[in-house]
Amino acid sequence: MLRSLHIRNYVLIDSLDVSFPEGLVIITGQTGAGKSILLGAMSLLMGAKADASVISEGADSCVVEAEFDIPEASPVREILAAADMDCGPGGLLIRRVVNASGRSRSFVNDEPVQVGLLSELSAQLIDIHSQHSSLLLTNKAFQLSVLDYFAGNTDRLEACRASWKELQDVRARLREVSGRLEQLSSEQSYNEARFRKLDEAKLREGELEELEEEQVRLANSAQITEALSSAAALLEPSDDQMISPSAAAKEASRMLEKIAAFLPDAAQLAQRLDSARIELDDIASDISTLALRSDASPQRLEQVEDRMALLYDLLRQYGCGTVGELIAKRDELASLLYDSTALVEEKAALEAAEKKAAAELDRCADALHQARAAAAPGLSESIQASVRSLELEKAVFKVSLTPATLGPSGYDGVSFAFSATGSVLQDVSKCASGGEISRIMLCLKALMAKFTSMPTLIFDEIDTGVSGSAADKMGSMICAMGANMQVFAITHLPQVAAKGDAHYLVTKEDSGMAAGRVSSRITKLNAEDRVKEIARMLSGSSITPAAIANARELLGLS
Repeated sequence: MLRSLHIRNYVLIDSLDVSFPEGLVIITGQTGAGKSILLGAMSLLMGAKADASVISEGADSCVVEAEFDIPEASPVREILAAADMDCGPGGLLIRRVVNASGRSRSFVNDEPVQVGLLSELSAQLIDIHSQHSSLLLTNKAFQLSVLDYFAGNTDRLEACRASWKELQDVRARLREVSGRLEQLSSEQSYNEARFRKLDEAKLREGELEELEEEQVRLANSAQITEALSSAAALLEPSDDQMISPSAAAKEASRMLEKIAAFLPDAAQLAQRLDSARIELDDIASDISTLALRSDASPQRLEQVEDRMALLYDLLRQYGCGTVGELIAKRDELASLLYDSTALVEEKAALEAAEKKAAAELDRCADALHQARAAAAPGLSESIQASVRSLELEKAVFKVSLTPATLGPSGYDGVSFAFSATGSVLQDVSKCASGGEISRIMLCLKALMAKFTSMPTLIFDEIDTGVSGSAADKMGSMICAMGANMQVFAITHLPQVAAKGDAHYLVTKEDSGMAAGRVSSRITKLNAEDRVKEIARMLSGSSITPAAIANARELLGLS
């Protein structure tokens, strides 16, 4: 329930701090005193859009704050737990701050939150029936929700909505897979040809670089052979009159060794010559080997150049810079061809899942339909009895199911038919007057209050268009609702106001802050002030002794 409300600088409210009790709370005041402003402030806490126009003149920001008592079994605790927040032993504190730029900040138990969380929480805390809410009576979704509350369809509705969502998810994925398959199918032959060309090329990382090196060698084989032969001839001359560098070094080393006993440095020079001779022999051997490998082969050169031409052509065709990129492209095409097979299998699985989900949705919708069909006569009788108790003794109210397109709420629509005289039934939107709609809505709210466990219900002049004894009976009905929940009734009818457990008066007075500026305030009335307020409601601005007596009688004080 709403424990207290604190408002700063909201429209005409400069400062307000008020606490509320359980039961039926009456709020009255003259037209224009600011009752609707209170509801506007409450709407901010419920996540309504904020703008700078709500800030009082001369203020930089406005603050609206409310404290709520939260039962242990309240869904509010589950919402807070899902947001990683704790309700705490002190209940729930919700605050909304609007600054001069029109931007707002929201807080729950002093922790900053998104405004969406306020909407989610308020849906479980307060139900406001404003003067325009009677239009809901003609709203088919609202009518269906009334029937579902009466039928106890909460779990069935959740199951149906879950089945609907699952079916939509499966169908969305099936459309995606089918579209992908169509695309792959149109590209299948093209992708297969491109993959086959790359696969048949037997690509190898680094191959092109090796081929380029070999091609250079083969293309210049004559020059290479000539150079190697000349070098070999110099190191190992074939002319018997010429001595090779190796033999010369060997002979020089032998001569130096002879004088080593007389000249120690000669031994070192001999060793160096031996090392040079060994190195020369190795070089000569390597030159001979290179000469043997460098034999020109026109056939091999042709093979190398053909292979290079193939690789260059593939690089150009596939827009690649290296053979490694060609290999990656080949693997990508292979993956696409494999994906086609995998997607075919997934499509078959999704089609089976679609049939299963559709069957489950049909089952859930059938269960909803049967429950609604069984509950509709009882709801008709219950609402009809309540409406007749409000001095519409001949009224007839009938709830009927109508076919609708299958959706998250099943395949049922609903029709509320009404006749105030018991004659021909018509849709409630076409035959009910303002006073009749107010009475029907009160009956529906009273009924739904039994099923929704809403801790606080606010009626904003639900008694519009009703007077006399009918108003008294509406007050009794509202009072009965206040026995099990906190109910606020903003009213202009003394018969309703007299039923409350507590009575608050909204007034407008000089703010004392600027010339001509007024502000609204709310005051809890004591017993004597309450008599005067109800007398004013009975007689107008001039309170007569008869009105005082009538007020005391209404309050049960006479």
